[in-house]
Amino acid sequence: MARTQQAREQREAEKLAKQQYLEDRVAETEDLNAELSERLESLRGILAHTLTIDDRISFQELKLMQPFEPFRPPAHLAPGIPPREVEIPPPSGFRKLLPGSKAKHEQAVARVRIEHEERRKQFAQQESDKLAELAMLKKEYEESRTQYEAEVARKNAEVDEFEAAYRAKEPDAIVAYNEMVLSRSEYPDEGFPQKFRVAYNQDSKELVIEYDLPEASAVPTVAEYRYVKSKDTIESKPQKPAEIRQLYQDVVASIVLRTLHEVTEADQADAIAILTFTGIVDAINPADGREIRVPVVSVRTSKADFAQIRLDKVDKAVCLKNLGAQVSARPDELQAVKPIVEFDMVDKRFIGQGDALTELESRPNLLELSPSEFETLVANLFSKMGLDTKLTRASRDGGVDAVAFDTRPVLGGKVVIQAKRYRDTVGVSAVRDLYGTMMNEGANKGILVCTSGYGPDAYNFTKDKPIELIDGGGLLYLLREHANIQARIAQ
Repeated sequence: MARTQQAREQREAEKLAKQQYLEDRVAETEDLNAELSERLESLRGILAHTLTIDDRISFQELKLMQPFEPFRPPAHLAPGIPPREVEIPPPSGFRKLLPGSKAKHEQAVARVRIEHEERRKQFAQQESDKLAELAMLKKEYEESRTQYEAEVARKNAEVDEFEAAYRAKEPDAIVAYNEMVLSRSEYPDEGFPQKFRVAYNQDSKELVIEYDLPEASAVPTVAEYRYVKSKDTIESKPQKPAEIRQLYQDVVASIVLRTLHEVTEADQADAIAILTFTGIVDAINPADGREIRVPVVSVRTSKADFAQIRLDKVDKAVCLKNLGAQVSARPDELQAVKPIVEFDMVDKRFIGQGDALTELESRPNLLELSPSEFETLVANLFSKMGLDTKLTRASRDGGVDAVAFDTRPVLGGKVVIQAKRYRDTVGVSAVRDLYGTMMNEGANKGILVCTSGYGPDAYNFTKDKPIELIDGGGLLYLLREHANIQARIAQ
């Protein structure tokens, strides 16, 4: 009977263990599906997430406001209670009549007084040691408090200086502020590098952002997990390639619109008139194993236009198209687009800025060239870039400074080039004139080159038109890269 009972209990235990194992495997599968669902939800909610957040930086919150912790003496240094003198009552009653009782009482009183005096001296020494230690701790505390308050004052003064520079629209402060805005933006942990570069053109009030986008591998390739009891395996159902591609394109569009929204909403100084964003995928070329940086989206818009968009209602892809964005048809396959602005062309406008380069004055200042010299320089530049460029006569050009021919098949054609050696921002009228000249000339493309910058209306006018605007920084970059000319633009 004992063996029968033991066998029955063993079978019951095995049954319970098997049941628990199955429940654990099912729970493991459910956990995987929950993680997958959370990941997909976070990817789909990239844009919506930022709409619930105030992206403005509070300069007050950047300051150190926490007061230095008040001094609290250690418990062991609290003042002690002085020892009390023990009173010995004199003998009374029958004891008073005993011989020598008075002398014994006096001896006891004397002994107690001696012991009390010893305790009093010991107490006084302990209190003196406490006061000395307390004084030392207070001195250390005051030194720490003074150092802390000096550090607080220094850091808070830096914040005040930063805010003043930002409000004054100083380029370095505008860049630092917007880098702070983008650094605070929270994205899913896995696969999002959150690396970026920011530049600011003070003349045109253009903020240029080059942003590293996640690779397509950031999108899960699994649609669902399920536990197959007969095989005791957890199998995954693959996501359809078209769905992966669509979600990745949605992620890319979300990051673009989210970034533009964050810097627009955070623009307390009203320092931004134009926003330019280029999204880069930093990946490994499968053909040769080398690292490549592929631009897959590029857009330029005015802040005023972008602020009118209801981001909680838009179709992201349609919104980007309406903004005139260049968007890769297959960003997952690293098909590149041409950036509207090359980032390295942005921060190189006014080279003569105390960079300690030798022979600075030997470098040509473009503003010191005559109009004809400047036009010749621009024409020579485009010749160096591979165009067949012809200068036009001033009396007959009808607003055309040079006509160039791109000899490439299919993509080539006639190009009208105008050069403006301006100190002030170029307005939309000059761009309209160029477009009219293109129509008259039957040109495929127009290029306007200036030594300053362009206003928001000028950029808006070029949307959906084959016109390229090259500002002073872009011109200096092209001269250096293609003609080896180290020029400068100094007022």
